[in-house]
Amino acid sequence: MARRAYRAALFHLLGDPADIDPLAGYHTDGVLVVENGHIAQAGAWRDIAPTLGDDVPVTAFANSLIVPGFIDCHVHYPQIDMIASPAAHLMDWLERHTYPAELRFADIGVARETAGFFLDELLRNGTTSALVFPTVHRGSVKALFEAARDRDMRVVSGKVLMDRNAPDGLRDTAISGFEDSAALIRDWHGKGRLSYAVTPRFAGSSSERQLESTHRLLMENPGVLLHTHLSENHEEIALVRALFPDCADYLGAYEKYGLVGDRSVFAHGIHLSDSEWSRLATAGASIAFCPTSNLFLGSGLFDLKRALAERVGVGLASDIGAGTSLSLLANMNEAFKISQLRRYAVDAFRLFHLATLGAAKALRIDSYVGNFAPGKDADFVVLDLAATPLLARRAALARTPEDVLFTLAMLGDDRAVAHTFVAGRLAHSRSTP
Repeated sequence: MARRAYRAALFHLLGDPADIDPLAGYHTDGVLVVENGHIAQAGAWRDIAPTLGDDVPVTAFANSLIVPGFIDCHVHYPQIDMIASPAAHLMDWLERHTYPAELRFADIGVARETAGFFLDELLRNGTTSALVFPTVHRGSVKALFEAARDRDMRVVSGKVLMDRNAPDGLRDTAISGFEDSAALIRDWHGKGRLSYAVTPRFAGSSSERQLESTHRLLMENPGVLLHTHLSENHEEIALVRALFPDCADYLGAYEKYGLVGDRSVFAHGIHLSDSEWSRLATAGASIAFCPTSNLFLGSGLFDLKRALAERVGVGLASDIGAGTSLSLLANMNEAFKISQLRRYAVDAFRLFHLATLGAAKALRIDSYVGNFAPGKDADFVVLDLAATPLLARRAALARTPEDVLFTLAMLGDDRAVAHTFVAGRLAHSRSTP
C-alpha cells in the first residue's frame, strides 16, 4: 500500500489522561500519514506537511475529526438479532431471548450470515477491534474468525464453555469444551489480526472440572485471554455463591481455578466488594464497562471512579444484545450518565480513552492499536462534526478540544461515522443522501 496522508482535526491519547496531558495528541489542523497499513506519522499539519513528498496523496476531510478506531471490549455477536428484547432482569432475559437465539448457531449457515452482518455493523459504527462472545458451537467461532479475516479486522474470540445450567443444545462437556478450544486455538490464534480468548460464560455455567480445564488452556497457551462475566446481577451472584460455598465471593470462584490474572477480562463488575476491587488490581485484570446493557437490564451502576482509583484497567463495551447500541459514542453518553449518578463527573478525554487506548490496554492489544504511535496498525475513524443538524450547531459553538469531544460523546452515534479505515484500507464509507 502506498504512502498516503489524511488531513483533518486529529485526536489520540499518548497515555492515560490522568498521567499524560491529553491535549498533546489534539491538533486542530492535523494529519495522519499511513504506509503499508501502519501509522507512519501523526501530528500537526504545519509540522508534517513539509516532510511529505510531492508523490504522497493527501485526502482532506472538511469539518471532521480523525480518531483511532474504536475498540469494543465485550459484545455477543449471536445476540445481534434479539437486541431490544424486553425482560424483567438478566436471568429472565437469558432464558426468554438469549438461549433460544444462540441455539440457532448450531447451523453454520446462520453463523456465517450473522457474523458478516455483525462485523459490517461494527465497521459502520467506527469499531475496528472487538472482544466477542460467540456461542458454545465450534462453528460459531470459525464463522466469526473467517468473516473477520476477510475484513482484516482485529477480533478476539473463543468458543463459549458451558456444561451446566444451560438448555439442551447449548451445553458442552469439560472434555469436548477443552478439545474444541484447543483445536480453535491451533487453527486461529495469532493468524493475521486474530487472537483467542478462553471463554467460560460465567462461573455458574461451568462445572468444577470445566473450570479446571479452562485453567489448563490458559497455561498451555500463554498468549490467549480469559473472557467471562463477573458480578452483573444480584441473582447471578447468589447462584455463584450457592455453587461455590467454599469461596468468599464471586471473584473467589474464578481465583480458585487460577482464572484471575493480567490476561483476564471480566464483563460488568458492578457489585464488587472492597476486597474484590483490591484483588483485581493486584492481579492486573481488566473490566469491560457495559453502560447501555447495565441500564437496559437494570443490573446496576458501574463504579468507574473506584476502578480508576484502584488502577484496574477498564474498556468500554456495547454488550449487544442486552446493550442497545453498537455505537461506542452512544455508549460514552450512557457511561457519562452512570458516572453522574455515582457523583463522578467523567470528562471527555476519559470517555475517549475508554473506547481507544484504555480499551486496547484492557485487551492487551495496545502494541498494535489504540492510538497513532508510529508502527501501529492504521485503524482509524473519520467523525463528521456536522452529521446531524443539532450536532453541527453545537459543534460550531465548541471553543475547546474537550468541548468538541464531549459534544461528539453526547450527541454522536453511527451517523457521525463518515469513514472507517482498517489497516489503512477504507472499510466503510457512509452513504450521503
